[in-house]
Amino acid sequence: MVRSSAGSSRHVEVARGALSFFGTLAELLFPRACAVCERLLDHSERGMACGRCWARVPMLPAPRCDRCGHPTYGQRCRWCDLLPPYVRAARSVAWAAGAPGLGMVHALKYQGWPRIAGEMAARMARLDWPRDVLDERVALVPVPLSKKRLKERGYNQSERLAAALALHWNIPVWENVLERTRHTQTQTRLTPGDRLRNVSGAFSTRQDARDMLRGAHVVVVDDVVTTAATLNACAGALCAGGARIVSFVTFGRAPALGDRW
Repeated sequence: MVRSSAGSSRHVEVARGALSFFGTLAELLFPRACAVCERLLDHSERGMACGRCWARVPMLPAPRCDRCGHPTYGQRCRWCDLLPPYVRAARSVAWAAGAPGLGMVHALKYQGWPRIAGEMAARMARLDWPRDVLDERVALVPVPLSKKRLKERGYNQSERLAAALALHWNIPVWENVLERTRHTQTQTRLTPGDRLRNVSGAFSTRQDARDMLRGAHVVVVDDVVTTAATLNACAGALCAGGARIVSFVTFGRAPALGDRW
């Protein structure tokens, strides 16, 4: 027996009404809150963070250095001095400072909200790059965690960002080319010199990944960059493993002395 089109339409409308009812009921019983400020989300807000928090995130101001993406304020860029010559370019979305800027990162990294990586990556995907980086980048490489840190956190926040960003850039994620050879203490409270020593020799490329890396331009992904010690250590390992050149992309960037945020 063939159903009439009118009957099918009624079934569709009934199903839609039921979904809408149960969706509304679920929001009443289990209201969603912003992962950053914990304010109850409006009905129209579908992300993990509310629109108010996103509006208050301190974006890096222009003008910015064409190579490292750091605000120059009309002066010679000093942030480029942190980068070795085999790092082509670096980009970040916002200052990792203040409640909203740090709040996004903390929600992803420490508070168990991996889904916010999609919203952060959507903004990372809109960053401007030199033409050669756009033409040459072949893969995203997330900064690996140590086994101990991965067990504590349950996931690698850099891998979540890379996976979400790859959907926008339409390039693969090479999560198995770079490995952390030893556990390191968190960089958060270390001096610049201690940061360098902490990650020195902490990364290497896998032997079976060297053919993939040979001659490639890859983009290393992390949540935040401060002195670039960790990213530079990753870049050094990748180039030692065959990569021709490396670029960096992060969501946050810690302001240096003299930066306005």
